[in-house]
Amino acid sequence: MSFTLYGAAGSGSVPVEAAMTLIGLDYRIVEAVTWEGEAERDKVAAVNPMRQIPALILPSGEVLTESAAILIWLADTHPEVRLAPSVDDPRRAQFLRWMTFIPASIYSMFWVRDVPSRLVGDDAAAQEEVKRRTLERIVDCWRIMDSQITPGRFMLGDEVSVLDLYVAVASRWTPRRARFYAEAPRMAEIVRRVDALPALQGFWAKRFPLEDDAA
Repeated sequence: MSFTLYGAAGSGSVPVEAAMTLIGLDYRIVEAVTWEGEAERDKVAAVNPMRQIPALILPSGEVLTESAAILIWLADTHPEVRLAPSVDDPRRAQFLRWMTFIPASIYSMFWVRDVPSRLVGDDAAAQEEVKRRTLERIVDCWRIMDSQITPGRFMLGDEVSVLDLYVAVASRWTPRRARFYAEAPRMAEIVRRVDALPALQGFWAKRFPLEDDAA
């Protein structure tokens, strides 16, 4: 049984791909670089009317969208891999809290900052102000999250979870890792551990290599 994932290197599909790699699932990628134009977004339209990635087609034909939902579903349906606390685990509440915080407070900012004209039209000065404010909002959210977590080796303790994968990928986006390390020092140590997981070394090199300023 095989899965089909609509995604792109360096995108929000990467934590999903990383989770599927750790689980050992058979999947194929339909590369859809949706930020590069209508033709790329149209690739996804048949499975996701929002024309956004990631979109996961299950072996049954059912479609899952939204990166956090896909990650939680993958972890919950493969409990043997221990990529999320079980529903009766005391850590489950904080797991759900932060798994929804990332897309609601951080990931959502990129829809605005990547194409600020969506909100402010062609006013160049307004677009630059949108970019500045969204960047600072992202930084502030990482800072708040860092102040609220009580990590072990990873976000929820001593075992890696899909939350760690999510943070490791999202922290590579604007304002990039150098600023993330400065603003979120506790999570900085965690993402470095995720970067160094032996099981994902080939995967990271292929799907989201670290830039020079992110070491």
